[in-house]
Amino acid sequence: MTTFAIDNDYTVTAYLAGDAIPEDQARFTSEKELLKLAANWPTERLVEIWNGFAGVPPFGDLKPVKKFTDRKTAVARIWRAIQALTPEAAPQAAPAAPKQAKAAKHATPGDTAKPAREGSKKAIVLELLRRPEGATLQEIMAATQWQAHSVRGFLSGALGKKMGITVESLKPAEGVRAYRIKPQ
Repeated sequence: MTTFAIDNDYTVTAYLAGDAIPEDQARFTSEKELLKLAANWPTERLVEIWNGFAGVPPFGDLKPVKKFTDRKTAVARIWRAIQALTPEAAPQAAPAAPKQAKAAKHATPGDTAKPAREGSKKAIVLELLRRPEGATLQEIMAATQWQAHSVRGFLSGALGKKMGITVESLKPAEGVRAYRIKPQ
């Protein structure tokens, strides 16, 4: 088992079983022991310990910090970093229960979108978009009484993602952008 020791200059050293550890150094063998040891330290000491090995081999990818959000975070980060000092992995503290991920809602084209009801706003927009010249944002807004961001969201979400309809954006010579269903 690896024992870590920290001296008054904030230098952390790893000692294997049987190695002599100087008496004036604080010792710990787990993250929990380090947390208990650091309970009485000022937080500046944790910052100095971290910055003492940040950027130094084998800690080349670590960046210096100005402060930590809290003592527990500081100890956890220091503990993970000092694992590079020894070839054998030191015991980790019991991991916290992982957070349950929320189920993502994935739309599958054609499966989740219902066909447009006759006379609905969806049907009106589809009819406008099927014209060869398409429909401008203003025309769709006038026909549905929607705001511009709602029209754009409908075009990309309800039509593009849910129904799997490719809506193309055209900008003719007149300069007024129009949208239409892409011909197959």
